[in-house]
Amino acid sequence: MLIALIIVIVLVVGIGLWLVLSYNGLVRQRNQVQEAWQQIDVELTRRHDLIPNLVETVKGYATHERETLDAVIQARNAATTPGASVAQQAQQEGQLSQSLGRLFAIAEAYPDLKANQNFLSLQNELSATEDRIAAGRRYYNANVRELNTKVESIPTNIIAGMFSFQRADYFEAENEQVRSAPQVSFGSSPGVSFGGSNSGAGTQPGLEPGAPAPGPSLGSTDPDYGTPGRPR
Repeated sequence: MLIALIIVIVLVVGIGLWLVLSYNGLVRQRNQVQEAWQQIDVELTRRHDLIPNLVETVKGYATHERETLDAVIQARNAATTPGASVAQQAQQEGQLSQSLGRLFAIAEAYPDLKANQNFLSLQNELSATEDRIAAGRRYYNANVRELNTKVESIPTNIIAGMFSFQRADYFEAENEQVRSAPQVSFGSSPGVSFGGSNSGAGTQPGLEPGAPAPGPSLGSTDPDYGTPGRPR
């Protein structure tokens, strides 16, 4: 009788310990996902803050490119809207990158703009920001994958269901080329390449209307990305 009681107590303690450890592991992983997203959010905010200055610089040389400039600002404003879901945020960032691609393609037709130090400085800052976003995305997605594995795997899915732990979303670019960092090359090369994605039509002399022009690339590294809503 005493042995049976000891066995029951050991089982109860073991199950209780497993519950505590599993719950704490899920909490820790969820917090890591949120922390990783905050790092990405800082870089996305920096990216958004650079764009108005970039547009103003381009406007000084290409005032008649109103449609493209307005499209960049509209895409930037949409990307900064608070309360967007992960899928919405990914879509908005992709549209912003495509608009930037068209903006940099336009710069090819304006030699004075390409030589402008403020323009080059902003472009370099944007490129560095994109690199940090890509690095942050890889770290974030690794944590999302770990959390989702725990939420879906037996037996931790039991604890996840009991305490309402949910899967986190990856932050996925619609086009893998959308998020590669801009490759700045205003030297002997024909222009700035946007990762090979023909996101904008060139206005460079000698190009057919609607033909793709070289431009900087804001596209691709990891296809993953995302978390619960983006705080602002």
